[in-house]
Amino acid sequence: MEKLVELEILGLSSNHSQSGSFTLVMGEVEGSRRLPIVIGMFEAQAIAIEIEKIIPNRPMTHDLFRSFAESFNFKIDKIVISDMKEGVFYAKINCKGDKSVVEIDSRPSDAIAIAVRFSARIFCAEKVMSEAAIEFTEEDKKLESKQETKPEPQKVASKKEGSLKDFSLDKLNQLLEKAINNEDYERAARIRDEINKRN
Repeated sequence: MEKLVELEILGLSSNHSQSGSFTLVMGEVEGSRRLPIVIGMFEAQAIAIEIEKIIPNRPMTHDLFRSFAESFNFKIDKIVISDMKEGVFYAKINCKGDKSVVEIDSRPSDAIAIAVRFSARIFCAEKVMSEAAIEFTEEDKKLESKQETKPEPQKVASKKEGSLKDFSLDKLNQLLEKAINNEDYERAARIRDEINKRN
């Protein structure tokens, strides 16, 4: 059976390279890796509203899914970020009914928005973690706690640095480390994808 890694939601920040999108940062429950996933504005809002326990005037799509599932005695057992192909993540929602267990294909953003509504656990396949996650060391954690009130990391640098395709693998690894230290997970994810293309 495929090894799964349990994740928790660490944060949500606006994505400066793609307007209208956000970076959802997931962290290993028992480990130091972080998994940044770029998601749409609607899904980011749906996740944030549930985490903050804000009740919208009318049910949103994911609330409707919860009401529908509960009406038919379906529970969400867990969600699994199961695969990654060409930089696109895939997920499965594991549902349990009175007499059946069903696995539903989903985008990770929708699956996570549903998971928070059911207090369901979130997992990621180890193969996806080893390909897409970013290692977060004890030093990074110390830096993070020191920099809690730090200004927004400089985005100007990324424009000066040119296209990631122009850099050597060594330089990309240096840039990845720098992006992680600056908590610029969006840039780190782009650098990680460029490194993965070359491996």
